[in-house]
Amino acid sequence: MDLLISPASPFVRKARVAVRELKLDDVVTEIEVTATPVAVADDILLAANPIGKIPALRRDDGPAMYDSRVITRFLNEHASGTLYPEARLWEVLTLEATGDGIMEAAVNMTYEARFREPDKISPDWVDGQWRKIVRALNAVETRWLSHLAGPLDMAQISVACALSYIDLRHDARNWRALAPKLATWHAEFVTRPAMIATQPV
Repeated sequence: MDLLISPASPFVRKARVAVRELKLDDVVTEIEVTATPVAVADDILLAANPIGKIPALRRDDGPAMYDSRVITRFLNEHASGTLYPEARLWEVLTLEATGDGIMEAAVNMTYEARFREPDKISPDWVDGQWRKIVRALNAVETRWLSHLAGPLDMAQISVACALSYIDLRHDARNWRALAPKLATWHAEFVTRPAMIATQPV
């Protein structure tokens, strides 16, 4: 299988971490492609995902898959993994969606700064994206922290990749001051070999 990636993407990192945690390194080949919100994506990516977004997973025995949550569910099933435990599936999926929502808002902030003309950047819109992140951080800090303490699951990977992306692109926002207990959890989680191996340069 081929995983089409751009290393800085937090959604891609989710899938890359899952590959490593599921011991699928020798089954999945990573192929770096170009994808931006304003340029035509690589032909190889468009052939796998007509929307042109990453990650995408090309399979030998079926059509390509896209959307990180679809890919990670498939990889988990393929490896008979435990990243989506049946006993607490809905909690894992909800917390994974929270991490993904943080990623989406943070990526939107990045795109606004990188791909809009300076005179067209909307500070109000950027602040609105950040408020989404703040609310999500507060929810994890106050209601979901205990769910991050159990055996490894996809929710933990999603939240960790989201927080690491904020560090990469929006570190000046100092999210740790808003969620100190979550920051302590994150500091430990990023020492996992799969997180170290997928850290963007």
